Amino acid sequence: MKRWLILSDGTVLEGLAFGDNESVINELVFTTAMTGYQESITDQSFNGQILVFTYPLVGNYGTNSEDNESIFPSCSGVIVKEVSTEGSNFRNELSLPNFLKGKKITGISNIDTRMLTNKLRNNGSLIAAIVCEEKLIDEFKNKLKEFKCKTTHVKEVSTKNKYYIPGNKFKIVLIDYGLKISITKELLKRGCGIFVVPFNTTYQEIVDLNPDGILLSNGPGDPTNLQDQIKVIQKLQGKYPMFGICLGHQLLALANGMKTKKMLFGHRGINHPVKDLETNKCYITSQNHGYMVDEESINISKHKITITHKSLNDNSIEGIKYIDNKSFSVQFHPDSCPGTSDNYYLFDYFIKLIQEGKEINNAKK
Repeated sequence: MKRWLILSDGTVLEGLAFGDNESVINELVFTTAMTGYQESITDQSFNGQILVFTYPLVGNYGTNSEDNESIFPSCSGVIVKEVSTEGSNFRNELSLPNFLKGKKITGISNIDTRMLTNKLRNNGSLIAAIVCEEKLIDEFKNKLKEFKCKTTHVKEVSTKNKYYIPGNKFKIVLIDYGLKISITKELLKRGCGIFVVPFNTTYQEIVDLNPDGILLSNGPGDPTNLQDQIKVIQKLQGKYPMFGICLGHQLLALANGMKTKKMLFGHRGINHPVKDLETNKCYITSQNHGYMVDEESINISKHKITITHKSLNDNSIEGIKYIDNKSFSVQFHPDSCPGTSDNYYLFDYFIKLIQEGKEINNAKK
């Protein structure tokens, strides 16, 4: 069955259908990951985006019920060069086309994804439509001219209700801006009990939970759309050890008077080299973001920070440590999934800050 991809620059490409059968329109982004397609598709940081896989064959090992990063993924569509209709792996439970159909995600294959990637790298963000019926092509060409990206990404993907995941050592409040399940798994490995709370939870509601530490999760969209949440972070910072990941990293920077800006085409993939400036070591990281902290907005002495990590691809800021208040953050995903296990040490550092804070508090009693 045929399907069409229309870009906001006027390009029209014909491909083959898989996944859901509803036409979609949204921002087009690409990932360079060679594996981990299920984790990428179910990462809520892709909310409202059409995801291009640069690797030429996707779906060859199928999907399973264990590798989802969210229960209800919300990316708009998937674009591949070639899709495998059968999964060859002992963990395979469902083919990728059937997985996408079950999750109501539209796909298109037989597309030159390398060409698409070059377009995005050279020209920046594009809006795209995957059109399921030929008679709708002209209608979607007009929709592309008028389309504006939404600003409610985080509201759509955050949990609606607080819930608790039991642990026996430390009590963590995890603010859900679109969290990956793998973050909770890393905290659980370290004995943490986790209160997962909605993105719009108030300062007092968090204080009433009496946490040992606070984790600001990853998530989709422009961080400057979350002004009320930035104010909550400002009140919480300094009272508890705080760890920001991806969107959480950007929100923490904004809460401290820095600025963020949209990148030309973002960082999305599982092989991004990042240098830890404190240890002089290089780590391979998993990344998924279209915004970054603007280094020109930083005054090291005024903001009382240390830049701890830098991208070795474009020298953008990948990590910040806040000197006075036991807070730190990274732009990449230390939980990986997909990706390497290089960066689990950052969860250990978070636990260390919590332990030190408890020791200080116990000494005061």
